[in-house]
Amino acid sequence: MEYQSSKSAVLQLWKKFGGSAFGRWTVSKVVAFKAPYFRSIKPCFAEVSPGRVEVLLKKRWGVTNHIGTVHAIAMCNAAELAGGVCLDVSLDRRFRWIPVGMEVKYLKMAKTNLRAVCEYPDFASIQVGDVVMPVGVFDTNGEEVFHADITMRVSQRPTNK
Repeated sequence: MEYQSSKSAVLQLWKKFGGSAFGRWTVSKVVAFKAPYFRSIKPCFAEVSPGRVEVLLKKRWGVTNHIGTVHAIAMCNAAELAGGVCLDVSLDRRFRWIPVGMEVKYLKMAKTNLRAVCEYPDFASIQVGDVVMPVGVFDTNGEEVFHADITMRVSQRPTNK
């Protein structure tokens, strides 16, 4: 069966508005409005394309823990956002998805602003079943401080009758 490119609303918004700082901010706000829990981390998309999504997370008081580093759950949120949007903008339009699990590794203390990156270059081969979206979270020195493997369940989109 031949891959049918995504018709993701996020991808369409990104193509239209992602070329400017204000546009990237606007797309980020629209996504967070649709999935309100992500507003807690105030994410900003830096890149959205099939097979690759990058989300920026500023280190600020609202996402820190008792020792002044970015809280683990804030990084989980950024990872889930990057992985979910990456799958959404990459997935064959005949399919839909939902997260069903996440395995995380805290590699270093997150002391700076962060960048969550999900790359899935073989996206055209995704079929029905579970797919693992890998997400690395990097500090401003380019060091990976957190890693998540997010299992997404892909299913056939119901056909309209």
